[in-house]
Amino acid sequence: MQQIEAWVESLGYSDYKIEVVSADASYRKYYRLILKDNKTFIIMDSSMQVESIYPFIDVSVRMLKADVQIPRVFSQNLEEGYLLLEDLGNTHLIDILNDMSYKLVYMKSISEILKMQKADTTGLELYDEEFLTFEMGLMQEWFLERHHNIYLSSEEQEELNKILELVKDEVLSQPQGYFVHRDFHSRNIMFAGRGKVWVIDYQDARIGALTYDLASLLKDVYIRFDREKMLELVLEFKLLKGRELAGVSDEQIIRWFDFTGLQRHIKILGIFARLKLRDNKPAYIEDIPMTLEYIYEMVELYPELEPLKRVLDKIR
Repeated sequence: MQQIEAWVESLGYSDYKIEVVSADASYRKYYRLILKDNKTFIIMDSSMQVESIYPFIDVSVRMLKADVQIPRVFSQNLEEGYLLLEDLGNTHLIDILNDMSYKLVYMKSISEILKMQKADTTGLELYDEEFLTFEMGLMQEWFLERHHNIYLSSEEQEELNKILELVKDEVLSQPQGYFVHRDFHSRNIMFAGRGKVWVIDYQDARIGALTYDLASLLKDVYIRFDREKMLELVLEFKLLKGRELAGVSDEQIIRWFDFTGLQRHIKILGIFARLKLRDNKPAYIEDIPMTLEYIYEMVELYPELEPLKRVLDKIR
């Protein structure tokens, strides 16, 4: 904290308080800087992983050029890994989502997806076959083996590999080349009044599939709504894409959406287990039951996924 205080004072502030806001699933921490006139800023502390500040600034510029609502950067310390950001308050989308509000706030969020999908992707890494497969592999290593001590037979391994191949192929079968936030959900969208939603935690953006951010938003592992309501929003998204998806049927985009969400949920099982076991962040384990609910729902809807159910049934 002394280093942060020294930096704050180098910016010309002397009468202030610093409060902890949060630590996310990475190595970043966030603090609120409160000045004597009650003006506030957010300090992003990336000192444990200083190199991560460069992608944040790079992607911020891309987002701003695409007119995406993001917090402004007022000052930076690239050597030590600190940023002074606009304070958007404490209200995340998850705090205002309910059966009455979901359509309005989700449509506002979908509007931000549409803008993000027009952002410059030059030089960003691809969400390609190798990376999709790597992510899903986290489920077996961290969730099944390390968290539950479950090891598959060669026959079970072969079945699982075929399922993961199917999921990967479905994700890659849809239009590619879009800017993908990668973690666009109710805890990474802020509601700061003025009828606007603001996007945060976007520094890990890649180039990927049409429905990735849509699935991340509407198949959120922190809050869940009726599937039919979410599918209505998927079709609203398709309508808003206009000619770009003119030849795509409703059934096709729903299948893309479902399998992209499934890829994400398989990955999340592994990531949440890893956060507990490797990073000493056990709170995310509490969100695994809802993640499993989404996966089992897909198994019910798509019989070809039955082998995945047999694997996951082992933890019951």
